[in-house]
Amino acid sequence: MARYTEAACRLCRREGEKLFLKGQRCYTGKCAIARRSFAPGQHGQGRKKISEYGSQLREKQKAKRFYGVLEGQFRKTFDSASRMKGKSGENLLQLLELRFDNVVYRMGFAASRAQARQLVTHGHFTINGKKANIPSMTLHAGDAVAVCEASRKSPKFQDLATRPVPSWLTFNPEQLSGTVAQIPARADVDIDVRETLIVELYSK
Repeated sequence: MARYTEAACRLCRREGEKLFLKGQRCYTGKCAIARRSFAPGQHGQGRKKISEYGSQLREKQKAKRFYGVLEGQFRKTFDSASRMKGKSGENLLQLLELRFDNVVYRMGFAASRAQARQLVTHGHFTINGKKANIPSMTLHAGDAVAVCEASRKSPKFQDLATRPVPSWLTFNPEQLSGTVAQIPARADVDIDVRETLIVELYSK
């Protein structure tokens, strides 16, 4: 499985905001944005005039890095979103939110999406009672996610992240399970991205 293996904090600095790629570290003074809020590299502190294309590219890169997907996966997701009814940009964010690894992260099973992806690939979860290990799977309303019986006593799930669970999900910490209660609307997605610019970029 292809994945980004370089320094994650450089991505946050490049986008100029926290993408919450390092779990609890992002909430401390060790966060790269808190220490060096400028872009990485020797020209990172220079002022640059951003073109229309540059703005569109930055929004696409931000969304892609926020959810931890590579270019090929992101483009395929956009193509699927463009074939759905409704606004392509909102459909794109909807599909990204419904990724298996993102749902695991949103429920609080993992401190970051990277950790959630690792837990999924290692086979710690089931969907509707069946073991699943593909992070990019798209979940649907009514799907139930739970920790496998064999993994319930693992230290990984003894101290779960204490983040608010989105309203489109339900979560039972005692049962180590949750459900996709409904399809997320745009208002349920807390990522600060202008999805219309992504649509414009791919429409050229």
